[in-house]
Amino acid sequence: MKDSIDFGTTKVSSLFSKLLMPTLLGMVSSALFVITDGIFVGRGLGSDALAAVNIVAPLFLINTGIGLMFGVGASVVASIHLSHGKPKTARINVTQAVIALSMLVAAFSALIVWRAPGVACLLGSSERLLAPAVEYIYGAVPFFVFSAMLSAGMFYIRLDASPRYAMMCNVVPALLNIVLDYLFIFVFHWGVIGAAVATSLGYIAGAGMVLWYMLMMGRTIRLCRVKTHLRSLRMTRRNVGYMCRLGFPSLLCEAAIATMMFAGNYVFIAYLGEDGVAAYSIACYVFPIIFMVYNAIAQSAQPILSYNYGARLTRRVSSALRMALFTALGSGVMFLLIMYFFAPDIVSLFIPAGFPANTIAVGGMPLFALGFVPFAVNIVAIGYCQSVERDAAAMFITAMRGYVLMLLCFWLMPKLCGVSGIWLAVPVAELLTCVLIFVMYLRNRK
Repeated sequence: MKDSIDFGTTKVSSLFSKLLMPTLLGMVSSALFVITDGIFVGRGLGSDALAAVNIVAPLFLINTGIGLMFGVGASVVASIHLSHGKPKTARINVTQAVIALSMLVAAFSALIVWRAPGVACLLGSSERLLAPAVEYIYGAVPFFVFSAMLSAGMFYIRLDASPRYAMMCNVVPALLNIVLDYLFIFVFHWGVIGAAVATSLGYIAGAGMVLWYMLMMGRTIRLCRVKTHLRSLRMTRRNVGYMCRLGFPSLLCEAAIATMMFAGNYVFIAYLGEDGVAAYSIACYVFPIIFMVYNAIAQSAQPILSYNYGARLTRRVSSALRMALFTALGSGVMFLLIMYFFAPDIVSLFIPAGFPANTIAVGGMPLFALGFVPFAVNIVAIGYCQSVERDAAAMFITAMRGYVLMLLCFWLMPKLCGVSGIWLAVPVAELLTCVLIFVMYLRNRK
């Protein structure tokens, strides 16, 4: 499944197409991974179970963000080393990232499981939702290391010119998850713990495929031995720190979605109770799916941007950026129209018509979808800054978008517009971020 790819000489449009289609299909499979969980839980276990899973969802996003941080950071550094003719150094960097990622996520998972009830309460769980939320934590969190490894491994495999294999690493777990969700929820009646175990087994399968590739199939990017004497450990610490700095905006992006869920859960439960949280959970399923598509576009451009940036081929860098931006904008318009015309059908996939949560979601989802177009610009801009080592700009944009403006809008918009303002908080924050990026662009041009 290796492709003939030369990041420095192949036409940029051909490169982008070769990387985008497998990456996008892989991300769509990941989206199916997420959305089938929501459909099976909502249809099979009810709106309370769906709300409980949504309470726990920020933990998944933070864990995925950690994987993306090491994936993006190591991929950018390795791309630049490859453009300088240093494949051995690129392999060492990737191996260091895999080891550090595994150790960090294992510690993160152990801490959450140890304090599961307290973590669920901290995430906004009510007494009614606490038991299923804790049950989901116990079934899913111990296997977070496999999820993070799958998220990071996609970058290394694509950099090794195997985007189709990277796609299969997402497709296989998604299909496995669909089958196991059906069996564990509808046949075995294992409840929330069944949904969690189905998800975990899917991630284990995907991570196994990643490790198999990097141990047995890798052409240039593969795992290798790293030295363990004191000087080498110091170099490892320095390299891992730099990779984390480059990839940190990716963690912030995922954590920003977690912040959006966390803040929205609190506001909705205050205004509309558990039915409001269940309705908002549908938006929280849809938003990461939109993010996955935009992220696929940014990830497809990343090795092209990083390699040609390292080789000082600035025209190719600009061409790749334009291609990513226009593709993301077109996708954003398409998603907005789909949500505007088909909101009742989409909501009914999760919660049947007639339930209060369904009515709330049908009225709110078209308002929420107004943020899809500026969101596209923001994700591509952050990905570009990461790819060309402008980590400070990427972190500033991400922090403003996902935290400062997001929390400000969740506080202010309900006061101005009532319940509609809660649904509009995220779109307004995305639009303000888009304006901020445009101002930064104009200042840089001058």
